[in-house]
Amino acid sequence: MKLVSVVVPVYNVETYIAETIQSILNQTYSNFEILLVNDGSSDRSIEIIQTFDDPRITLIHQENQGVSAARNRGIAQAKGEYVALIDGDDIWAPEKLEKHVEHLEKSPKIGLSFCRSAFIDLKGMPLGIYQMPRLHNIEPHHILCRNPIGNGSVPVIRRAALEAIKHPSTRNNGASISYFDESLHHLEDVECWLRIALKSDWQVEGIPEALTLYRVNLAGASTKVDQQIASLEKMLLKTATYAPELVAEWGSMARAYQIRFLSRRMVSLGKGKQAVKLANQALLTSWKIARDEPRRTFLTLAAAYSLYLLPAFIYKQIEARGMKMAGLAQQKRILREQRN
Repeated sequence: MKLVSVVVPVYNVETYIAETIQSILNQTYSNFEILLVNDGSSDRSIEIIQTFDDPRITLIHQENQGVSAARNRGIAQAKGEYVALIDGDDIWAPEKLEKHVEHLEKSPKIGLSFCRSAFIDLKGMPLGIYQMPRLHNIEPHHILCRNPIGNGSVPVIRRAALEAIKHPSTRNNGASISYFDESLHHLEDVECWLRIALKSDWQVEGIPEALTLYRVNLAGASTKVDQQIASLEKMLLKTATYAPELVAEWGSMARAYQIRFLSRRMVSLGKGKQAVKLANQALLTSWKIARDEPRRTFLTLAAAYSLYLLPAFIYKQIEARGMKMAGLAQQKRILREQRN
Protein backbone atom coordinates (compact mmCIF):
# COMPACT_ATOMS: atom_id res chain seq x y z
CA MET A 1 0.00 0.00 0.00
CA LYS A 2 1.41 3.38 -1.03
CA LEU A 3 1.75 6.07 1.61
CA VAL A 4 -0.72 8.98 1.46
CA SER A 5 0.26 12.26 3.11
CA VAL A 6 -2.79 14.16 4.38
CA VAL A 7 -2.07 17.89 4.73
CA VAL A 8 -4.39 19.90 6.99
CA PRO A 9 -3.98 23.69 7.36
CA VAL A 10 -5.13 24.67 10.86
CA TYR A 11 -6.18 28.19 11.76
CA ASN A 12 -8.66 28.85 14.57
CA VAL A 13 -10.89 25.84 13.90
CA GLU A 14 -11.37 24.66 17.49
CA THR A 15 -15.05 23.92 16.86
CA TYR A 16 -14.37 21.53 13.99
CA ILE A 17 -10.80 20.20 14.04
CA ALA A 18 -11.51 17.14 16.20
CA GLU A 19 -14.22 15.97 13.79
CA THR A 20 -11.91 16.59 10.83
CA ILE A 21 -9.06 14.57 12.35
CA GLN A 22 -11.38 11.74 13.39
CA SER A 23 -12.75 11.50 9.84
CA ILE A 24 -9.17 10.98 8.61
CA LEU A 25 -8.38 8.40 11.26
CA ASN A 26 -11.58 6.55 10.31
CA GLN A 27 -10.39 5.95 6.74
CA THR A 28 -10.63 2.41 5.39
CA TYR A 29 -7.25 3.01 3.72
CA SER A 30 -4.84 3.02 6.63
CA ASN A 31 -1.38 3.73 5.19
CA PHE A 32 -1.30 7.49 5.67
CA GLU A 33 0.38 10.22 7.64
CA ILE A 34 -1.37 13.37 8.85
CA LEU A 35 0.52 16.66 8.68
CA LEU A 36 -1.36 19.28 10.69
CA VAL A 37 0.10 22.71 9.96
CA ASN A 38 -0.72 25.21 12.70
CA ASP A 39 -0.86 28.53 10.88
CA GLY A 40 -0.59 30.68 14.00
CA SER A 41 -3.87 29.63 15.66
CA SER A 42 -4.87 31.69 18.71
CA ASP A 43 -7.77 29.51 19.91
CA ARG A 44 -7.84 25.98 21.39
CA SER A 45 -7.15 24.20 18.08
CA ILE A 46 -3.68 22.99 19.09
CA GLU A 47 -4.82 21.89 22.53
CA ILE A 48 -7.52 19.78 20.89
CA ILE A 49 -5.10 18.31 18.35
CA GLN A 50 -2.79 17.23 21.18
CA THR A 51 -5.53 15.05 22.67
CA PHE A 52 -5.12 12.66 19.71
CA ASP A 53 -2.58 9.93 20.33
CA ASP A 54 -1.73 8.40 16.97
CA PRO A 55 1.81 7.95 15.63
CA ARG A 56 0.67 8.95 12.14
CA ILE A 57 0.00 12.52 13.30
CA THR A 58 2.66 15.23 12.98
CA LEU A 59 2.01 18.77 14.22
CA ILE A 60 3.93 21.57 12.46
CA HIS A 61 3.95 25.17 13.69
CA GLN A 62 4.43 28.40 11.77
CA GLU A 63 3.48 32.04 12.16
CA ASN A 64 0.23 33.01 10.47
CA GLN A 65 0.95 33.21 6.74
CA GLY A 66 -2.25 31.97 5.12
CA VAL A 67 -3.63 28.72 3.76
CA SER A 68 -1.25 28.54 0.78
CA ALA A 69 1.84 28.80 2.98
CA ALA A 70 0.40 26.21 5.36
CA ARG A 71 -0.27 23.77 2.52
CA ASN A 72 3.18 24.40 1.07
CA ARG A 73 4.82 23.70 4.43
CA GLY A 74 2.91 20.44 4.81
CA ILE A 75 3.58 19.26 1.26
CA ALA A 76 7.28 20.05 1.61
CA GLN A 77 7.49 17.72 4.63
CA ALA A 78 5.21 15.03 3.18
CA LYS A 79 6.70 11.59 2.64
CA GLY A 80 3.84 10.05 0.65
CA GLU A 81 3.59 9.27 -3.04
CA TYR A 82 0.11 10.80 -2.91
CA VAL A 83 -0.83 14.07 -1.18
CA ALA A 84 -4.41 14.55 0.03
CA LEU A 85 -5.71 17.94 1.14
CA ILE A 86 -8.46 18.74 3.62
CA ASP A 87 -9.28 21.99 5.39
CA GLY A 88 -9.60 22.02 9.16
CA ASP A 89 -13.39 22.36 9.19
CA ASP A 90 -14.40 19.75 6.60
CA ILE A 91 -15.06 16.00 6.87
CA TRP A 92 -14.24 12.95 4.77
CA ALA A 93 -16.36 9.86 4.18
CA PRO A 94 -14.52 6.75 5.51
CA GLU A 95 -13.82 5.33 2.05
CA LYS A 96 -12.45 8.55 0.50
CA LEU A 97 -8.74 7.72 0.43
CA GLU A 98 -9.40 4.13 -0.65
CA LYS A 99 -11.48 5.31 -3.62
CA HIS A 100 -8.94 7.89 -4.73
CA VAL A 101 -5.94 5.59 -4.42
CA GLU A 102 -7.80 3.00 -6.49
CA HIS A 103 -8.61 5.67 -9.08
CA LEU A 104 -4.99 6.82 -9.32
CA GLU A 105 -3.61 3.29 -9.41
CA LYS A 106 -5.90 2.35 -12.29
CA SER A 107 -5.27 5.59 -14.21
CA PRO A 108 -1.53 6.23 -14.53
CA LYS A 109 -2.02 9.45 -16.53
CA ILE A 110 -4.16 11.08 -13.85
CA GLY A 111 -2.20 13.46 -11.64
CA LEU A 112 -5.09 14.90 -9.63
CA SER A 113 -8.10 12.85 -8.54
CA PHE A 114 -11.08 14.63 -7.01
CA CYS A 115 -14.63 13.83 -5.92
CA ARG A 116 -17.96 15.51 -5.51
CA SER A 117 -18.89 17.21 -2.24
CA ALA A 118 -22.01 17.15 -0.09
CA PHE A 119 -22.78 20.44 1.63
CA ILE A 120 -23.21 20.56 5.42
CA ASP A 121 -24.04 23.46 7.72
CA LEU A 122 -21.97 24.80 10.60
CA LYS A 123 -23.40 22.13 12.89
CA GLY A 124 -22.49 19.34 10.47
CA MET A 125 -26.06 18.72 9.33
CA PRO A 126 -26.58 17.83 5.63
CA LEU A 127 -28.08 20.58 3.50
CA GLY A 128 -29.24 18.01 0.94
CA ILE A 129 -27.39 19.58 -1.99
CA TYR A 130 -24.11 18.73 -3.69
CA GLN A 131 -21.32 20.13 -5.81
CA MET A 132 -21.89 18.48 -9.19
CA PRO A 133 -18.87 19.37 -11.34
CA ARG A 134 -17.61 18.02 -14.61
CA LEU A 135 -15.65 14.80 -13.96
CA HIS A 136 -14.04 13.79 -17.26
CA ASN A 137 -12.24 15.32 -20.25
CA ILE A 138 -11.22 18.33 -18.20
CA GLU A 139 -9.32 20.98 -20.15
CA PRO A 140 -7.54 24.08 -18.76
CA HIS A 141 -10.45 26.38 -19.64
CA HIS A 142 -12.79 24.23 -17.54
CA ILE A 143 -10.55 24.81 -14.52
CA LEU A 144 -10.16 28.53 -15.26
CA CYS A 145 -13.88 29.17 -15.68
CA ARG A 146 -15.67 26.63 -13.50
CA ASN A 147 -13.07 24.92 -11.26
CA PRO A 148 -14.53 21.39 -11.31
CA ILE A 149 -12.31 20.42 -8.36
CA GLY A 150 -14.63 22.60 -6.31
CA ASN A 151 -12.85 23.10 -2.99
CA GLY A 152 -9.60 22.41 -1.17
CA SER A 153 -10.82 19.30 0.66
CA VAL A 154 -11.42 17.05 -2.34
CA PRO A 155 -8.13 16.50 -4.21
CA VAL A 156 -5.71 13.61 -3.87
CA ILE A 157 -2.64 14.46 -5.94
CA ARG A 158 0.35 12.51 -7.14
CA ARG A 159 3.50 13.87 -5.59
CA ALA A 160 5.01 13.83 -9.08
CA ALA A 161 2.32 16.27 -10.32
CA LEU A 162 3.11 18.69 -7.50
CA GLU A 163 6.84 18.39 -8.10
CA ALA A 164 6.27 19.28 -11.75
CA ILE A 165 4.89 22.73 -10.83
CA LYS A 166 6.89 23.70 -7.74
CA HIS A 167 8.93 26.89 -7.66
CA PRO A 168 10.91 28.88 -5.06
CA SER A 169 8.75 30.68 -2.51
CA THR A 170 8.65 34.46 -2.27
CA ARG A 171 9.43 33.97 1.44
CA ASN A 172 12.83 33.34 3.01
CA ASN A 173 14.66 34.66 -0.07
CA GLY A 174 13.41 31.66 -2.04
CA ALA A 175 14.76 29.13 0.47
CA SER A 176 11.39 27.36 0.76
CA ILE A 177 9.26 25.77 -1.95
CA SER A 178 5.83 26.85 -3.21
CA TYR A 179 3.21 24.67 -4.79
CA PHE A 180 0.37 27.10 -4.03
CA ASP A 181 0.85 30.79 -4.78
CA GLU A 182 1.24 32.50 -1.39
CA SER A 183 0.48 35.94 -2.83
CA LEU A 184 -3.12 34.93 -3.59
CA HIS A 185 -5.67 35.05 -0.77
CA HIS A 186 -8.55 33.74 -2.89
CA LEU A 187 -8.54 31.31 -5.83
CA GLU A 188 -5.11 29.98 -4.82
CA ASP A 189 -6.36 26.43 -5.33
CA VAL A 190 -7.69 27.18 -8.85
CA GLU A 191 -4.34 28.71 -9.77
CA CYS A 192 -2.52 25.57 -8.61
CA TRP A 193 -4.81 23.17 -10.49
CA LEU A 194 -4.47 25.36 -13.59
CA ARG A 195 -0.68 25.11 -13.46
CA ILE A 196 -0.89 21.32 -13.19
CA ALA A 197 -3.09 21.25 -16.29
CA LEU A 198 -1.01 23.74 -18.27
CA LYS A 199 2.59 23.15 -17.17
CA SER A 200 2.67 19.38 -16.79
CA ASP A 201 1.48 16.33 -18.71
CA TRP A 202 -0.71 15.16 -15.82
CA GLN A 203 -4.47 14.97 -16.32
CA VAL A 204 -7.25 15.94 -13.90
CA GLU A 205 -10.24 13.64 -13.38
CA GLY A 206 -13.04 13.16 -10.87
CA ILE A 207 -15.00 10.26 -9.40
CA PRO A 208 -18.77 10.48 -8.97
CA GLU A 209 -19.11 9.78 -5.25
CA ALA A 210 -19.62 12.67 -2.80
CA LEU A 211 -16.76 11.71 -0.48
CA THR A 212 -16.11 15.15 1.04
CA LEU A 213 -18.52 16.91 3.39
CA TYR A 214 -17.95 20.59 2.72
CA ARG A 215 -18.95 22.95 5.52
CA VAL A 216 -20.72 26.06 4.25
CA ASN A 217 -19.41 29.01 6.23
CA LEU A 218 -20.45 32.40 4.92
CA ALA A 219 -18.78 34.42 7.69
CA GLY A 220 -17.24 37.51 6.18
CA ALA A 221 -18.27 36.59 2.65
CA SER A 222 -20.10 39.89 2.13
CA THR A 223 -16.84 41.81 2.58
CA LYS A 224 -14.79 39.72 0.17
CA VAL A 225 -16.38 40.47 -3.22
CA ASP A 226 -13.76 43.03 -4.24
CA GLN A 227 -10.97 40.84 -2.86
CA GLN A 228 -12.11 37.82 -4.84
CA ILE A 229 -12.40 39.79 -8.07
CA ALA A 230 -8.94 41.29 -7.45
CA SER A 231 -7.50 37.80 -6.87
CA LEU A 232 -9.03 36.60 -10.14
CA GLU A 233 -7.43 39.50 -12.03
CA LYS A 234 -4.08 38.73 -10.41
CA MET A 235 -4.41 35.06 -11.37
CA LEU A 236 -5.30 35.97 -14.96
CA LEU A 237 -2.27 38.25 -15.24
CA LYS A 238 0.01 35.50 -13.96
CA THR A 239 -1.51 32.86 -16.24
CA ALA A 240 -1.20 35.17 -19.25
CA THR A 241 2.59 35.17 -18.84
CA TYR A 242 2.74 31.50 -19.89
CA ALA A 243 -0.66 30.81 -21.49
CA PRO A 244 -1.71 34.08 -23.19
CA GLU A 245 -4.03 32.39 -25.68
CA LEU A 246 -6.05 30.76 -22.88
CA VAL A 247 -6.57 34.06 -21.06
CA ALA A 248 -7.37 35.93 -24.26
CA GLU A 249 -10.07 33.43 -25.22
CA TRP A 250 -11.50 32.57 -21.80
CA GLY A 251 -10.65 35.47 -19.49
CA SER A 252 -14.00 37.26 -19.86
CA MET A 253 -15.88 34.02 -19.28
CA ALA A 254 -13.82 33.35 -16.15
CA ARG A 255 -14.72 36.81 -14.83
CA ALA A 256 -18.41 36.30 -15.60
CA TYR A 257 -18.56 32.92 -13.88
CA GLN A 258 -16.80 34.28 -10.80
CA ILE A 259 -19.16 37.26 -10.59
CA ARG A 260 -22.14 34.93 -11.00
CA PHE A 261 -20.80 32.80 -8.14
CA LEU A 262 -20.53 35.93 -5.99
CA SER A 263 -24.14 36.79 -6.86
CA ARG A 264 -25.22 33.41 -5.52
CA ARG A 265 -23.14 34.11 -2.41
CA MET A 266 -25.09 37.31 -1.87
CA VAL A 267 -28.33 35.35 -2.26
CA SER A 268 -27.16 32.97 0.48
CA LEU A 269 -26.45 35.97 2.69
CA GLY A 270 -29.90 37.44 2.03
CA LYS A 271 -28.49 40.51 0.27
CA GLY A 272 -30.89 40.89 -2.63
CA LYS A 273 -29.73 44.26 -3.97
CA GLN A 274 -26.10 43.16 -4.19
CA ALA A 275 -27.14 39.82 -5.69
CA VAL A 276 -29.09 41.52 -8.48
CA LYS A 277 -26.23 43.91 -9.20
CA LEU A 278 -23.72 41.07 -9.49
CA ALA A 279 -26.03 38.84 -11.55
CA ASN A 280 -26.49 41.65 -14.08
CA GLN A 281 -22.77 42.40 -14.03
CA ALA A 282 -21.99 38.74 -14.80
CA LEU A 283 -24.12 38.82 -17.94
CA LEU A 284 -22.64 42.16 -19.03
CA THR A 285 -19.15 40.73 -18.55
CA SER A 286 -19.90 37.78 -20.84
CA TRP A 287 -23.33 36.84 -22.15
CA LYS A 288 -21.86 33.47 -23.14
CA ILE A 289 -22.46 32.09 -19.64
CA ALA A 290 -26.19 32.19 -20.48
CA ARG A 291 -25.47 30.28 -23.69
CA ASP A 292 -23.25 27.64 -22.08
CA GLU A 293 -25.11 27.27 -18.77
CA PRO A 294 -28.60 28.65 -19.38
CA ARG A 295 -30.28 26.83 -16.49
CA ARG A 296 -27.80 27.87 -13.80
CA THR A 297 -27.59 31.43 -15.10
CA PHE A 298 -31.38 31.76 -15.16
CA LEU A 299 -31.69 30.31 -11.66
CA THR A 300 -29.12 32.79 -10.37
CA LEU A 301 -31.06 35.70 -11.89
CA ALA A 302 -34.36 34.31 -10.62
CA ALA A 303 -33.02 33.83 -7.10
CA ALA A 304 -31.45 37.30 -7.00
CA TYR A 305 -34.54 39.13 -8.26
CA SER A 306 -36.94 37.03 -6.15
CA LEU A 307 -34.93 37.79 -3.01
CA TYR A 308 -34.86 41.48 -3.90
CA LEU A 309 -38.53 41.85 -4.88
CA LEU A 310 -40.53 39.32 -2.86
CA PRO A 311 -41.48 39.37 0.82
CA ALA A 312 -38.95 37.38 2.85
CA PHE A 313 -41.39 34.68 3.98
CA ILE A 314 -42.48 33.96 0.41
CA TYR A 315 -38.90 33.84 -0.83
CA LYS A 316 -37.90 31.44 1.96
CA GLN A 317 -40.68 29.02 0.95
CA ILE A 318 -39.62 29.13 -2.71
CA GLU A 319 -35.95 28.69 -1.78
CA ALA A 320 -36.62 25.70 0.49
CA ARG A 321 -38.71 23.95 -2.16
CA GLY A 322 -36.13 24.68 -4.86
CA MET A 323 -33.24 23.33 -2.78
CA LYS A 324 -35.17 20.17 -1.94
CA MET A 325 -35.97 19.49 -5.60
CA ALA A 326 -32.38 20.23 -6.67
CA GLY A 327 -30.96 17.94 -3.98
CA LEU A 328 -33.19 15.03 -4.94
CA ALA A 329 -32.24 15.41 -8.61
CA GLN A 330 -28.54 15.52 -7.69
CA GLN A 331 -28.83 12.39 -5.54
CA LYS A 332 -30.45 10.48 -8.40
CA ARG A 333 -27.71 11.58 -10.78
CA ILE A 334 -24.95 10.53 -8.38
CA LEU A 335 -26.50 7.08 -7.89
CA ARG A 336 -26.97 6.65 -11.63
CA GLU A 337 -23.36 7.56 -12.40
CA GLN A 338 -22.01 5.32 -9.63
CA ARG A 339 -23.89 2.37 -11.14
CA ASN A 340 -22.38 3.10 -14.54
